[in-house]
Amino acid sequence: MTLLTHQPLAIAPHVLDELRERDDAGAVPRAYAYDMDGAPLRCCLRRSRAGERISLVSYAPLRRWAAEVGADPGAYDEVGPVFIHAGPCQGPHPASGYPFAETGASRVLRRYNGEGRITGGTVVRLPVDPVEAQVAVEQALRTAFTDPQVALVHVRAVEYGCFHYEVRRP
Repeated sequence: MTLLTHQPLAIAPHVLDELRERDDAGAVPRAYAYDMDGAPLRCCLRRSRAGERISLVSYAPLRRWAAEVGADPGAYDEVGPVFIHAGPCQGPHPASGYPFAETGASRVLRRYNGEGRITGGTVVRLPVDPVEAQVAVEQALRTAFTDPQVALVHVRAVEYGCFHYEVRRP
């Protein structure tokens, strides 16, 4: 995989440490051994493997970003479920490309301005071919960042609405 124009960001290690103690909904996570392949892990931006210990936690990605940059997302603050490793992991592999683009599924790329307000979104039906899927995500991100107001993009699953990862303005 070549170097990406837009960098997909996993949940930061210090945030993962916090989420493993208490998630963004205030619950204490419960770890379990996942018995099948495929849960999208937001700590390392890959799918889980059978037998890995993972947790399903509530995560507020826009709230976390807003606190970091001094924005106030107001009503756009959302909390939703994400899978993470139950303990520390290696994080994303730098040459793995855009994560979760291999399934032929649909993704929504939701755009936010520097104040944390939604400025639009795009639904992308990912081609089944992995190379074409990578190109489709790259093109959608390039288009999103042509708007100078866009500060970050959340890539989400259409089927469940789950947050997959964020991309910040290059």
